[in-house]
Amino acid sequence: MNCSSAHRPDVSFEFFPPNSEKMELTMWNSIERLAVLEPNFVSVTYGADGSTRERTHAAVERIIRDTRLTPAPHLTCIGASRGEIDDIARDYWDMGVRHLVALRGDVPKDCNEYVPHPEGYAYASDLVAGLRRVADFEISVAAYPEVHPEAPSAHFDLENLKRKLDAGATRAITQFFFDTNVYLRFRDRCAAAGIESALVPGILPITRFPQLEKFAAACGAGIPDWLREWFTGLDEDAQTRQMIAASVAIDQARHLEREGVSEFHFYTLNRSELTFAICHALGVRPNRAAA
Repeated sequence: MNCSSAHRPDVSFEFFPPNSEKMELTMWNSIERLAVLEPNFVSVTYGADGSTRERTHAAVERIIRDTRLTPAPHLTCIGASRGEIDDIARDYWDMGVRHLVALRGDVPKDCNEYVPHPEGYAYASDLVAGLRRVADFEISVAAYPEVHPEAPSAHFDLENLKRKLDAGATRAITQFFFDTNVYLRFRDRCAAAGIESALVPGILPITRFPQLEKFAAACGAGIPDWLREWFTGLDEDAQTRQMIAASVAIDQARHLEREGVSEFHFYTLNRSELTFAICHALGVRPNRAAA
């Protein structure tokens, strides 16, 4: 493959706010290592129930202060009124943030089903519309190639995605997947529904398989039998796991490139090694002057 800048795909990276000094050091080491790849943006998660608000804000503030990266903090509907969310968005705008990732958010652990805040934005499409009223943000939203686990049908899920984009979102970032054909079929369905916005595939480099299984169960992502077999027996062999994980993600991204995909979003889990290696294989390498 020609790895010249003309064929360089666009990339973005997701991080989560650390809850210990050790995890904070790991995250910042990873941010510094990946920053030389000049991503379009780096997103910072918000916690399943909005519980990491202060730590997310602090991480974004430091990214703006200490790096040249473009931060895209997550913002959810969970547990806050419209006024509170609007104030958070205004604070981000005043801080210099111009890109947000708008999500409904996951149901809190002590609840059986999602109940909108009585004075809040009920769903992500409402949140997108509200954020557009606050300021001229670039807004990314989530998409689910294998259907959101709470959606009653694939058609309902697709219509919900269309509502978010019609409300003013710029792009959709997909949940991670491992069967590339799942993404390609989803892209076809989006096109048939009249969705023309960018549909950025989310790539999850596999660090620990049991952790992956928990993530997949929570978000409705399928794990192919062949992938499970490849990682069988490697619980205590981190080096081999890492080699296989890199191979899987590189093959997946190269396949997607052949199908016309030119932008990737990496769920880094605050680690840089695998994401850096995958990007290198895709021709995303440090600019010599920046390096």
